[in-house]
Amino acid sequence: MGQCYHEIETRPASNQAGFVGENERMSIDPLMDDFPGSDQESLPVQKPEQVSTSKGDEIEQNWIAAAWEGLSRAGLGEAVFRFVTGLLSVALLVVVIWALRAFYLYLQERTDFSAGEQKAALAAVLPTATPTPLPPALPPYGYAIDHPRSGIKRLALLHTTIPTRPRTEVITYTVQAGDTIFGIAEKFGLKPESILWGNYYTLADDPHNLRVGQELFILPENGTYHRWSAGEGLNGVAKGYGVTPEVIINWQGNHLDPNTLGDWSNPNIEPGTMLFVPGGQRDFITWSAPRISRDNPGVAKLLGPGFCGTIVDGAVGIGNFIWPTNTRWLSGYDYSPGTNHYGIDIAGNLGDAVYASDNGVVVYSGWHTRGYGYVVVIDHGAGWQTLYAHLSAINVGCGQSVYQGSVIGALGSTGNSSGPHLHFEMLNETYGKVNPWNFLP
Repeated sequence: MGQCYHEIETRPASNQAGFVGENERMSIDPLMDDFPGSDQESLPVQKPEQVSTSKGDEIEQNWIAAAWEGLSRAGLGEAVFRFVTGLLSVALLVVVIWALRAFYLYLQERTDFSAGEQKAALAAVLPTATPTPLPPALPPYGYAIDHPRSGIKRLALLHTTIPTRPRTEVITYTVQAGDTIFGIAEKFGLKPESILWGNYYTLADDPHNLRVGQELFILPENGTYHRWSAGEGLNGVAKGYGVTPEVIINWQGNHLDPNTLGDWSNPNIEPGTMLFVPGGQRDFITWSAPRISRDNPGVAKLLGPGFCGTIVDGAVGIGNFIWPTNTRWLSGYDYSPGTNHYGIDIAGNLGDAVYASDNGVVVYSGWHTRGYGYVVVIDHGAGWQTLYAHLSAINVGCGQSVYQGSVIGALGSTGNSSGPHLHFEMLNETYGKVNPWNFLP
């Protein structure tokens, strides 16, 4: 069967969209003539938009594949894969946390709302409580309290705690071995001077007079203890101690009745009565040696037989002082004007050497009748003197010049002394009895 070819004129593009344009020719198989309308219709052609989209996807896929292949060749493929996977995991975790938080807030809001509804409902249902009034008359008090209902009968026992009240009476204390004025004062919460002021007739204002076995008055608080004498008046006594008469009269422990006391200038107080003066103070009666000048040695006669006559010549000090003993610690009292102790008690053994603290001349050498035992006083010139007390022996005499470090006697325990020690004082013409610690090296 032979083949023939026909030229078919296509329709304009405006009438047949999607078919071949005008003046174009195409070869058709002669068999196509058997189909109806084949002379009028053409084969459809693919749209340009569909072609471009397919090509774009293909290019994008090719780019991703090429990039992945490049990373794989560079050995970074696995690392990039892990990074992307981790990033996605973190993002997913954030989303889950946010969702859980929103859910929790929602539940909490619902719970608060429900609780408020329940409270409102209960308030509307429950009745309002009203207090039960007390009976007009209480039952009489009894040690055993009975209740109308059965139960255990309890015995009402009242325990009142009475606080410790301050003392108003003067008590006594027996001095024990090792006691000092400071220790006794601390034991009873008093100042040391109150121990001395309360026991003038036993200690005579001298702490060295303290002895084991002595009975001391212990005042109820800081103050003085006064023995009433005939002819005294309350105004004068109170003024002497720096207080008012009412302080003495109103102290409960003195047992004074204002209604029977009479005239304050001559009150009805039995002579010899001991009266406590709260807050009272007085000057100490000092038994230590006064300063004995070279040109006026007469004051030394008040101290005892060791006084010297007029001294017209002698060594003069250099102005620096040394320790008068080989030891440099205390055994007894320190410098304490509050306890009428104006020197230091230096420790030592009986018979230890005692040295001159500076150059000078001896202005007193001998027994001291007011409790210091054997005493040496050295005048150093320029207004300075030193005193050495409780010596067991004296190696220097009146008017003798001594020099710093020379032996002047031996350490002892004569006079009012509780044991071997050296009582050492420093006296200055301007400042009086000074603290030796401020001048010794």
